[in-house]
Amino acid sequence: MRVAYGTGRQALLEAAIRVVAAEGLRGLTYRSVAAEAGVSHASVRYHFGDWSTMLEEALTYCLDRSAADSVLASTGPDFAGFAEALVEVVSRDPDVQAFQYELHLEARRRPELRRLMARVNESYRELVLRELARNGLDDPDLAETVYMTLDGLVLHQTVFGDAARTSRALAALRDLLSTFATERNAERPSA
Repeated sequence: MRVAYGTGRQALLEAAIRVVAAEGLRGLTYRSVAAEAGVSHASVRYHFGDWSTMLEEALTYCLDRSAADSVLASTGPDFAGFAEALVEVVSRDPDVQAFQYELHLEARRRPELRRLMARVNESYRELVLRELARNGLDDPDLAETVYMTLDGLVLHQTVFGDAARTSRALAALRDLLSTFATERNAERPSA
């Protein structure tokens, strides 16, 4: 594989994601990333300087690809279409999800990664909270529950590849959220 001029950094980030998704974090070395990207070992060091920087930049690259607001945004009133794009995002690039789960597991063993992964989780929680608040459910505890539910669905689809199952579960989640929002809004006194 020949990397086009000017795309080396991106090719290395994508290679790092594929290596970790396939081999776990222990498989992430300059040599493995270089081999996966089809570049020299020196190119990896040139672009990232050290292993930690390479890992952090690969994670940032993942987030940019998978955490766009549009992935969770509703496409209509209430929760119509909420997280509908999630199935496609996971189907299109399960390595990005596997990479993130590998880092979560590694953070359990490496305390220095916990802060980084906590920031990742917080960014996802914020996206969920924003979408819930848009529909009248400004509740951090509910957002945490919905985030964990979505995270579990993504994990199962990443591992088992059953997009139809994820779609059905998301439809049920949307129904629950719509019903809950309707009931909560009915309980509030009108101005």
